Amino acid sequence: MATPYQTLKDEAYEANREIPVHNLAVYTWGNVSAFDKARGVFAIKPSGVPYPELTSDSMVVIDIEGRIVEGTLRPSSDTPTHVVLYREFAVNDNHAVGGIIHTHSPFAASWAQAVRDVPLFGTTHADHIQTAIPCTPYLSKEAVERDYEKETGNLIVEQFRKRNYNPDAVNMVLVGGHGPFAWGATAAKAVYNGVVIEEVCKMALNTICINPGALPLPDYIIRKHYERKHGPNAYYGQ
Repeated sequence: MATPYQTLKDEAYEANREIPVHNLAVYTWGNVSAFDKARGVFAIKPSGVPYPELTSDSMVVIDIEGRIVEGTLRPSSDTPTHVVLYREFAVNDNHAVGGIIHTHSPFAASWAQAVRDVPLFGTTHADHIQTAIPCTPYLSKEAVERDYEKETGNLIVEQFRKRNYNPDAVNMVLVGGHGPFAWGATAAKAVYNGVVIEEVCKMALNTICINPGALPLPDYIIRKHYERKHGPNAYYGQ
């Protein structure tokens, strides 16, 4: 049965179906949400349901306070992290965050487990963001015991404010010891950025294996590649 949130649930459903297509997760190790800023709600994957078993109707609608608005299943266990990121980035700071993805994709998770920022070695990375991919430190023992998933969101926000990063320009992050989160203006764009972070992490690891002394890409090449896609005189694409 169609509901007032049907379009939002459809968007979340289609985005979650893309996770296994792009080999971003095995079993149920990932989730995507789609946000409706005007209504202050998002639709997210239900917890522990395999991707082939998902339907639009199985998506769970959550408000910005973390309360279930619609749905019969338990939402993803990462829902409190999504709540914090939407509230702080999309609502409070007015950034274009309309979808969020979290996975345990192997190359991105490997950098997260190493608790290392991913150096900006090449133009593929520079096409998307102009900084190293940030990695947070581990959560403190107190934060884990207080509210693990909510504090994960708080840690991401804290790191972005500490580094003075704009979430519209730096749309991906690694959580130390855990894995990647990425976002975009839509749930589909969040999935796209989830694929990007995995591929860039793979390339960076290969780079270090080939040349442990590899240096970051020069700033003038970084600027050129980013601005030809995102700058005021961008000319990449149709």
